[in-house]
Amino acid sequence: MSTVIYPSPIFGPVHSRRLGISLGINLQPADGKVCSFDCIYCECGFNHDHRPTLPRPTREEVATKLEAKLRDMQQEGQLPDVLTFAGNGEPTSHPHFAEIIDDTIRLRNQYCPQAKVSVLSNSTFIQRQQVHDALMRVDNNILKLDTVNADYINRVDRPVGSYDVNLIIERLKAFNGHVIIQTMFMKGEASPQPSPNGDGATTPLSVDNTGEEYVGPWLEAIKAIAPQQVMVYTIDRETPMKGLVKATHEELDAIRDRVIALGIPCSASY
Repeated sequence: MSTVIYPSPIFGPVHSRRLGISLGINLQPADGKVCSFDCIYCECGFNHDHRPTLPRPTREEVATKLEAKLRDMQQEGQLPDVLTFAGNGEPTSHPHFAEIIDDTIRLRNQYCPQAKVSVLSNSTFIQRQQVHDALMRVDNNILKLDTVNADYINRVDRPVGSYDVNLIIERLKAFNGHVIIQTMFMKGEASPQPSPNGDGATTPLSVDNTGEEYVGPWLEAIKAIAPQQVMVYTIDRETPMKGLVKATHEELDAIRDRVIALGIPCSASY
């Protein structure tokens, strides 16, 4: 199984399917994964297989390394389209996430004012006021909502702690439109695996969320959240769990078109 563990705190630039030339900012340790989800499709693998021994980068380290990289890119005439918080786990879990966002905006304004600041988050910390306020300050507040079905979330996204999807939807609505919803659509069957919450599943489980049972209620949630944009996508890299299958172009396009019919911009990445 091939997994991706990103350097920390700065990696790339890389080409993002959705964001362009992206300079990555990883707020998790460089030698492992720290995440409040344990998604069966995560390119970084399962949490228990990549437990870090190094600490998270400090606020000061992030700012110093980011400035050095931006200075080099400026001298090379290759500035990024976006500064993206992503990497080996959930970025908003960093204890100084809000302050790091402020440092990043300051450095962006100094070195590459045309670039956007983006955060890719699984939404699990958006109930924290400091996190909410920090996400309101970034250009692209990209938050995950794979479904509104709690059973599907428990077997696919596999929250490490408590996760109430209805509460998450309410907190997504609290951004008052300053949010981009990102949703993974896929098919296939997941092999039985012990979940972080002790799920004792012993038979393969369908992970197909492209049908009306899932898409219809998800669309109702999207309508209520009223985001500035929706991004639907499917598997792009090797996954830690076998049996997962990409959603088809036709399926993603059909879902995209239904979002657009609500008056909300939507893109599909294959």
